[in-house]
Amino acid sequence: MSRRRITRSHLHCVPILAVALMVAAPALLAQGADWTPPRAADGKPDISGVWDFRTLTPLQRPEDQEATIDEVRAAEIETAAVERARAADAPSDPETRKLKAGDPVGGYNNFWFDRDARVVEDLRTSLIIDPPNGRLPETHPGIERKTPGDEKPIDRPVRLRVGGIGLDSYEDRGLAERCILGFNAGPPITPGGYNQNIQIFQSASHVAILNEMVHDTRIVPLDGRPHLPDSVRQWMGDSRGYWEGDTLVVETKNFSDLVSSFSGNVFSSVGDAYEMHVTEKFRRVDEDTLMYEYTVNDPATFTRPFTASLLMKKGEALFEYACHEGNYGLFNILSGARAKEAEAAAATGGE
Repeated sequence: MSRRRITRSHLHCVPILAVALMVAAPALLAQGADWTPPRAADGKPDISGVWDFRTLTPLQRPEDQEATIDEVRAAEIETAAVERARAADAPSDPETRKLKAGDPVGGYNNFWFDRDARVVEDLRTSLIIDPPNGRLPETHPGIERKTPGDEKPIDRPVRLRVGGIGLDSYEDRGLAERCILGFNAGPPITPGGYNQNIQIFQSASHVAILNEMVHDTRIVPLDGRPHLPDSVRQWMGDSRGYWEGDTLVVETKNFSDLVSSFSGNVFSSVGDAYEMHVTEKFRRVDEDTLMYEYTVNDPATFTRPFTASLLMKKGEALFEYACHEGNYGLFNILSGARAKEAEAAAATGGE
């Protein structure tokens, strides 16, 4: 049992919904304690399938909040999210129910953004569970941070997932704009935006984790083989897995230094991931729920490791995410910049 989806009919009855939340959370915990997961052919828990990791709970706890909220506040947050989505969909001309010229539609158009997200079941105010303050630890002095800005001087490589540092070259644009890495793809897997799904394929010797966003797939051997040599570096690192009871543990290292360390924000980067080590845990807690927990240990960037946790929900299907920014977006961005430069040169007589 989980909290009910909030619809417009619930907007007038937040107290009633809060009672439903109070009943649902203990029921979920009890079900997880008594529930026996289905088994794969090799006897290990079957964690295969599509899993949805959307949530309204932020990665970091706002500095003015306590560790948890009550059920009434959770209902208010979820109701507000529904209302924001409805407002974004509403046409500015209700008589024609059409958008008028100049109406904002967002980066894609709000239809494509994931809806019906909820706060986490235990009502935490952050996905981070360690440090106890629910926030990312401090970085070491001198660690470089970057945010997008077309007016900034060229400073490559660009480790941003979204945005860029200039318009001179494709090398000035972020990794997601170049279709190299999705902005919510792992490791670790981080909620955000849309296409927040993974599909897990499982055998006795391997697990494959397919991200819907930019269709990246991690092949995780389970046979005890060592990691790749330290000299071999990969965009998503090198993953190896093993079972601890009913929990699949995946250790990932050997990240490329062209990738940011964990920044917690797709619009920023911090240091690089060369020394980052990510430990992920996957454990099925009921028929429709997969617990996901990860620990990031990057001693070159952060003053201490940190851990986050969320519950993924059973999904239905994965759809192809055909990233065409590399085919069209980059061409348009760079050719637009050249056209703007030509206009500026013409206006000043070519000076």
